Amino acid sequence: MQDRAGTVSISLGAQRPVLGLALGALLIGAIYLGLTGSGRLAALWLVGAGLGFALYHAAFGFTGAYRACIQTGHSGAVRAQMLMLAVAILLFFPALAAGTVFGQPVRGFVFPAGWEVVIGAFLFGIGMQLGGGCASGTLYTAGGGDTRSVVTLVFFITGMTLGAWDVERWDSLPALPPVSLPDQLGLGPALVLNLAVLGLIAWLLGQRERRRTGQIAPLFRRPGASFLSGPWPLAWAALALAVLNFATLLIAGRPWGITQAFATWGARFAEDMGWADPVFWPYWEDPTRVDLLHRPLTQDATHLMNIGLVLGAFLAAGLARRFAPSWRIGLRPLLAAVIGGLLLGYGARMAFGCNISAFFSGVASGSLHGWVWIAAAIPGNILGLWLRPLFALQAKPAP
Repeated sequence: MQDRAGTVSISLGAQRPVLGLALGALLIGAIYLGLTGSGRLAALWLVGAGLGFALYHAAFGFTGAYRACIQTGHSGAVRAQMLMLAVAILLFFPALAAGTVFGQPVRGFVFPAGWEVVIGAFLFGIGMQLGGGCASGTLYTAGGGDTRSVVTLVFFITGMTLGAWDVERWDSLPALPPVSLPDQLGLGPALVLNLAVLGLIAWLLGQRERRRTGQIAPLFRRPGASFLSGPWPLAWAALALAVLNFATLLIAGRPWGITQAFATWGARFAEDMGWADPVFWPYWEDPTRVDLLHRPLTQDATHLMNIGLVLGAFLAAGLARRFAPSWRIGLRPLLAAVIGGLLLGYGARMAFGCNISAFFSGVASGSLHGWVWIAAAIPGNILGLWLRPLFALQAKPAP
């Protein structure tokens, strides 16, 4: 239990079973992966756990951040995202320019930027506010015991599967080819441009927050902060996420991504139930994906990182003594989770990912599509905020 900022004392109390389950699952998973000859996957499993731990303790999300910024002017969480992106860019750009790091080939997420991304990100933005989270948000809150997030996650996977089945409808829309800003502008100019844009956004949001609330909330301080039991200042999580995404790049050879695993889970379930034969869908005929459909899940890095993330959040919730799931969900909030999840999944498939793979990892990779993604997702969030009261969802976030 913490009684002053910076303390690391904890009380296990009634959450001891949660801690035992979380630590046991993480340890067993790491040992199994290590013994089966994949130290790389074991490392990514633990990186995923670290991501979930950081996300939960700082309540670091994108959905609530945009809601607070748009509706009340509180911009701390969005400014923390700018810090996260700035640190990631400083780490990623030189590594990607080199092409290899310590002998490991590395590549970024650089995808086409076109109408498919615009429409998909807009739908995703609506889904964020109705479903109550994005991909990382639904995973870490589900791991922390939020049962509405579990519903959102199930229908997120469903929407992603439908998007994979319907891929031909959107893939023919006009789009620019993949654009890497470092390749087009040069490493130095691309670094300066991206950092300047991030700094300008953070400064403008801070000034807007001061006008609307009378102050600018600090990023590096939080009352009662504790590394082990939380809560964390937003800046701690921003730095941790940037470093852990870079660790993913070094270990996996590509940045952090989440939603590709959702498409795999949904397709496998549909195949196992006899509802469809995804192997013949154009989405899965793509040579970059065909291997994923039948690869053992214990050999899939994205799957393992997602499960590790959930367990990391589960561990953090136990340390914070906040794991207390409740199955009482109103009908309208439940309906919002269903609709929101479908929009999240379908939109993520169209837009080459979510806040993580499309925005965070896309911008960190120097891809133009990452900036296009967020420019389209923000209007979607605004529309989603307007729709929230129809589903008996909280109209305004707490400061």
